[in-house]
Amino acid sequence: MTANRWWPPVAAALTALLLPGLTGCGSQPSGLAQIKARGDLRMATLNEPTSYYLGAHGPQGFEYRLARAFADSLGVQLIIVPARDRSQLRELISDGSADIVAAQLTVDGVWKRAGLATATYQEIGQLVVQRRGHRPTQNIAGLTGARVVVRAGSPQLELLRGLRASGASYLAWTELPREQADPLDWVSTGDADYAIVDANEFHFARHLYPDVIVAFTLPDPRAVQWLVRRTALDLRDTANAFFGVARDSGLLQQLTRAAEAESSGFEYLEARRFQDDIVSTLPALRPLFEQAAASSGVDWRLLAAVGYQESHWDSHASSGDGAAGIMMLTADTARSVGVSDRNDNRQNINGGAAYFAQVLQMIPARIAEPNRTWLALAAYNVGFGHLEDARVLAQSHGKDADSWADVSQYLPMLAQERWYAQARRGYARGWEPVRFVEQVRGFLAVLEWYGDDHTPAPGLVRSPF
Repeated sequence: MTANRWWPPVAAALTALLLPGLTGCGSQPSGLAQIKARGDLRMATLNEPTSYYLGAHGPQGFEYRLARAFADSLGVQLIIVPARDRSQLRELISDGSADIVAAQLTVDGVWKRAGLATATYQEIGQLVVQRRGHRPTQNIAGLTGARVVVRAGSPQLELLRGLRASGASYLAWTELPREQADPLDWVSTGDADYAIVDANEFHFARHLYPDVIVAFTLPDPRAVQWLVRRTALDLRDTANAFFGVARDSGLLQQLTRAAEAESSGFEYLEARRFQDDIVSTLPALRPLFEQAAASSGVDWRLLAAVGYQESHWDSHASSGDGAAGIMMLTADTARSVGVSDRNDNRQNINGGAAYFAQVLQMIPARIAEPNRTWLALAAYNVGFGHLEDARVLAQSHGKDADSWADVSQYLPMLAQERWYAQARRGYARGWEPVRFVEQVRGFLAVLEWYGDDHTPAPGLVRSPF
């Protein structure tokens, strides 16, 4: 399932609202008229997992997807205007370099001086987190005398100030500049006792900090809005109408599910080992994954995630069916892709990349990413024929055979006689590819955020501002 299926109805529902603003008279064009005349919507945002980042399949992040759907509803292109921090976001919207700011904002008085707030379109829970193994606290009073950290300029800082002003005078904390370590890192290393973070931010970052757990959830979630240019009243009203249509159509729920899938996690011990292996093992293997990516056209991080799921990057790994090496090639598969020595890491990784690229080519090109890759991963694990059986089964039940979310529900049914007896290729341990894809996606999410310089994807227009 891709977000595209939602954009036509969203656009249709907004047409009546857009026309007056686009055709109205006056010497000063409306905000919408300027956007339509340029043919683009300029979105200022931050490079954060909950807003916008470059993944293996191009731009990702909840705010990016939501703004992309809004731009499509307007019939214009989305341009990303990256900012280094929230202060620059305010500058970009104030001087007209951006039309909207979409960065998981809770609009307060400072933001209102820079632009107009839209209606709330999302609410985010606020978590108090601590290091695993420490005695947990259950409420704000338990933070008395503790070392608490928050990001400077963050909504959590404003939340703490509000709590102290409303009676919790005992609260004290340390503000961490954006260029310093993440608050979760401070908790993980023991430099702080607690941090307050967004729930969705924690779901992404917990893979990197498996020693950090939730102590308790604060009672009131924070509201999230966009900010638009002060002179663009019609743009604000249209954005509000878009949020209403997106909520009614199910688009907001779909985008939330997509973001949750990006941040799907692993068990604690597995996450702990993965973090260690990224530091100790990956640096020597990364050049080999990057070379394999260059020859196969598959993102190196995806190849590394597959390799970790297959062998934990162990050159000497083997299985009962004769698979061996980092990407666990069988002898037959190795021969089919020209690998003569499976013990040679370069050959093994290149062979695994070539084989995955072959499988990916078998998935219909009409299927949009990332569904095409998730389906290819399942086929890589269980075989293309069994994947096709599951797609046929999904379609026979009225589901979308091109959607990994739908097909993954039917793959496990291939282990039940009632269903595999009707399948062309018969029985399959269909739960295994579902788990395989979930794990690879989790490893990929970590690799996409572990120490790379993120820039807009090729083909994505980046603003000159």
